[in-house]
This record gives sequence, structure tokens and C-alpha cells, in this order.
Amino acid sequence: MSSVYTGLDRMPIGRDWRPGRAGKTATDTDPYTGGTLTEIPLASAGDVEDAYAAAKAAQPAWAALPAFERAEVFHRAARVMEDRREEIIDWLIAEAGAIRPRAEWEWLAVRAVMLDAASYPARMSGSILPSALIGGKENRVYRQPVGTVAVISPWNFPMQLSNRSVAPALAVGNAVVLKPAGDTPVTGGLLLAKIYEEAGLPPGLLNVVVGSSGTVGDPLVSHPDARVVSFTGSTAVGEHIARTAALKKLSLELGGNGPLVVLEDADLDRAADAAMFGSFFHQGQVCMATNRIIADEQVHDDLVERIVKRARDLQAGDPRDADTGIGPIINPKQLDGVRDKITRSVEAGANLLVSGEPSGQVLPAHVLTAEADVPVAAEEVFGPVATVLRARDERHALELANATEYGLSSAVFTADAERGVRFALEVVAGMTHVNDTTINDEPNTAFGGQKASGIGRFGGDWAIEEFTTDRWVSVQHSARELPI
Repeated sequence: MSSVYTGLDRMPIGRDWRPGRAGKTATDTDPYTGGTLTEIPLASAGDVEDAYAAAKAAQPAWAALPAFERAEVFHRAARVMEDRREEIIDWLIAEAGAIRPRAEWEWLAVRAVMLDAASYPARMSGSILPSALIGGKENRVYRQPVGTVAVISPWNFPMQLSNRSVAPALAVGNAVVLKPAGDTPVTGGLLLAKIYEEAGLPPGLLNVVVGSSGTVGDPLVSHPDARVVSFTGSTAVGEHIARTAALKKLSLELGGNGPLVVLEDADLDRAADAAMFGSFFHQGQVCMATNRIIADEQVHDDLVERIVKRARDLQAGDPRDADTGIGPIINPKQLDGVRDKITRSVEAGANLLVSGEPSGQVLPAHVLTAEADVPVAAEEVFGPVATVLRARDERHALELANATEYGLSSAVFTADAERGVRFALEVVAGMTHVNDTTINDEPNTAFGGQKASGIGRFGGDWAIEEFTTDRWVSVQHSARELPI
């Protein structure tokens, strides 16, 4: 694939873009065509060590810069995003299998995070507190960067889910060592590093290691210079990272099983549109996806009819085609996993209303009605599947919504917005949206989950807190009388 940027088969470590030293090469492919995008010599554990050494050396001078100088890097990065817009979107289509509107949304989100991060250097406020016990003492609490942040990002929204940690971590004065997903090493890491390099980020502050999890994963997480580990991905891997990281600060966004609840007074066309978007956007490969549509029995059948009609009209195929609504699943293993969940659900009694055979890695829209215990409702599907559950009433709908180990995103539809807010506050989730889809992401608010969906929050003041530490310094202005 042609690119203004060169060297996307190498990784930035310190001042150099260099091939990895693991002795193995990975082929980065287009999930729709199967064509080769680039081949990358993979990183070794030694490359991880070099990346941390470079980060540690570069970070102090970066943190010491005036706030406006750090901020200007992010303003310039946003301008680079504008200048390179078409190239970035093309890469997201080719590498992540994103349809163009999805790729355009990711481009917009990355740029928005950069612009929001530009304000962070001047928002690192501390406090001065009186002593509660000692006369003549002044207590100061400074907010400081932690030093170096490890970022491990997934393949589904590779540039956004890397940048939402990279940009805040850098903006508050840290260095970063980033490991992008193996399916999306360019958009998840190398291309992002090129953008920041063009924006004038000093070398050594953003190091990217492209390597297998078995080779570089644990060294990345366990390294003593990693003060914060930021990970987005599966709950199982997040739990492993938590064990490996030991006492490090963790920022984890993990799995989801998002419920979209439709109460009996809801606008069914709006609800159906939101359910379609939440279930099928980016082939359902979204942590915030609508994994379960929970409909009050008074409107269940009418809602299903609307969803079935819309799903049958949804075109699956080439993500470069303007009429395509569903593009390819990221890789064959992921496709097999989605199909297995559908098959096991039908065997368990689910009704398959819309289906189709895959063409290559493109799986058409599937719609099922089911009980809550079948795999497509009980497990995170991460594929183009809409599953509708029947609720007896509002209380039953709430019980179904909360009957999961996960608690990331959720939604409720009702004609009474305040009723929706009351319902939302009883859903055990990090995010609930009233009369909107489960898929929402803003750069300036608290993004994150509860239960098995993770710990910590991304965005705005919450991101500043995630990537900084409080430092207490006291000043004794007058002599103390000590007891010994």
C-alpha cells in the first residue's frame, strides 16, 4: 500500500527506526483481500529493554518543558491528522477492515483526543493544605508525571485505542512504550508514531515494539520502569496482566456484554436504529457493542420485526464500497469464534431469523431471538450478531441487563428521559446512555467499566489522574518541638 510515510516495516526505539531482533517476521495483511500490506521483523525482549532505556532517558527533559511547548506538539499532531487524513483513513480500511464511515469516525476520534490532550499540560493542578496536627507546617500536593507508561492496544479501533492512552500520557509529561496488536501494527502504532514524529515530538518519548505477546508481552508489563500499564483487550488477558504487573498502577478496559433495553413506551424506530448500529457497527467488533437487545414483551415482536427488516437490507462485502455496511472480520480465528457462538446458540434453542454464509472473512448480519443463557447473549460475541431477549417488565429488564460478569456500556430507550436516568443509575456499568446507542466515546468524559470490564477511566480529568501521581511535600516554617 502506498504511503507518504516510509519505514512502516520498522519500529521507533529511541532515536532510530529499526527492525526488531526476534529473528521472526510478521506479515500484515488486508482482512478483506488477503493481500500483504507490509512485513515487519518482530521485536525481541531486548528491544523492549532498549525501548524502556530510551524512554527513561528522554522523559525528564520532556516533563521539564513549559506547558505550552508540550501542548503545541498535540496541536501540530492534530494538523498532521488533517494533512494526512486520506492516507490515515485508507490505512484503517485496509488494515482494520473498516468501512469508510467507521474509518472516518476513528480519524475524528483520534484527532479529538489530541486536541483535548493539548489542554492537559496546563491542567495539572496541585493543592496547598493546612496541617491538621502541626503548627507552622504547610502541606503541598504536587501532581507529577509517573515517568514511563506501558500501553498495549487492541486491533478493533487500533489508532484510537492506542492514542487515547498515548496522548494523555505524553501530554502530562511521561514517556511511552507502546505495543500495538499484531493484526494492526501500522495503524495501532507505527503510523501513530510517524504522526507524532512529524508533529515534533522529541525522539525516545514514544517507542513502539511490534512483537508476539509471548515474546514481548510479559517483559513489557513487568519491567520496573513501567509505572502505569494501560491495556485494552479481553478480560482474560487483562487478568494475566494484573497478575504480572503486581503492584503497578493499572488502567484496564476489558470485555463487554452491552445491554440495550427497550421499555414499553420507547420510540421503536429510534430503538431499532440504535440496536442496528450497536450490533453491526464495525462488524460488531466493538467493546461497547450492543451484545443483547432486551425488549419489554409489549414491544418485543414489533421491535424484532423492525430489526429483521433492517438487517436483511444491510449489505456485507468490500469495505471500500460506499454501500457496504458490514466489512470483514479481522482474522479467520475470530470469524470461527463468532460462528461457533451462533451454532451453539441455535443448538441451545435460539431462533435464527437472519443469517448467511461467510464470503472470505465477511460474515453477513445475523439476528436471533433467544433466552439469556445462550452463548450469543451470555458471552461477548464481537461479531455482526444482534440478539433480542424478551423481558416481562421494567424490573425484569433490569435484572437481565445486570445478569452478566461485565459492566462496560449500556443503553435504555424510553419516552420519559428521567425514567431512563433512574433506570440507568441501577444498571451496574461504567456507562449508560438514555435514548442512544451503547457505542459512545467522548474525549473529555469518564470512559470505563465496572466488574470484569476493567478498572480506571479514560478521558479528560480522569486521564490526567490515570497517568500522574500525587506527591506530598511539606514545608515546616517554624521550629517544631519534638518529643524525643
